[in-house]
Amino acid sequence: MAKPIVKAVLLSPQREPGSKPLLVVGPSLGTSTVLWTETAALLGDEYDVIGWDLPGHGMSPTATEGFDVAELADAVVDLVDSVSPGVRFHYAGVSLGGATGLQLGIKHGDRLRSLSVQCTGAKLGTPEGWLERAETVRSLGTPVMIQGSAERWFAAGFMDRRPDVSSRLLHALRDADRFGYAFCCEALAAFDVREQLGSITVPTQAIAGVEDSVAPPSFAEEVVAGIKAGGTFAVAEALDGVAHLAPAEAPDVVAGLMRNFMKENGL
Repeated sequence: MAKPIVKAVLLSPQREPGSKPLLVVGPSLGTSTVLWTETAALLGDEYDVIGWDLPGHGMSPTATEGFDVAELADAVVDLVDSVSPGVRFHYAGVSLGGATGLQLGIKHGDRLRSLSVQCTGAKLGTPEGWLERAETVRSLGTPVMIQGSAERWFAAGFMDRRPDVSSRLLHALRDADRFGYAFCCEALAAFDVREQLGSITVPTQAIAGVEDSVAPPSFAEEVVAGIKAGGTFAVAEALDGVAHLAPAEAPDVVAGLMRNFMKENGL
């Protein structure tokens, strides 16, 4: 295992660093920072928003050996420290990016101001399923995932309504490095933090899509219940007509929920 390297893209207007609170946003497997473009634009007047890419996706170099989700969380902290050493930040992430958020809460809670985990869970899928997918993509490349991902990612009708957004996301998947993608699958195969949720001490919101077959609202409720069991404030939100990529499918709603959560908690 070796800690991967992740790179960032500034998603808010260029200005003096540190003049606004920092919000770091994380991707779903197979996507890139384009997942957050519209939601970040809606929050960019109030927050400095940077998005990071998974190994082998978007701007980030691919990995040459395996890593786990905790090491992705370490890599995110390293990334933040390269921009603003030691700064506390808000974090939001989708699916694998949300799993990374839970690991940030468990391992680096002192660095977080708030946590928004979206379309994710404390465990996702089965180890067997992820390992099989890793093997398939290593052999055949990421284009083999496009049809299945399109069905999982978007609620019915979204691709017709927003072909621009869905095609950008599917292009990101096609362009992702097969080995980086496969290592991410293997990290998800080993990911299970259900017993550690009670150690999260930062206010957390869990957002789910009602149409999400990968991480349905019950997963968000499980996360919230586990965090509350440790005595920390947490809240779940379920979005109608949304599947697995909430910030792309419902940017106005997601930005509003995030803004309200951060403000209500004096953050």
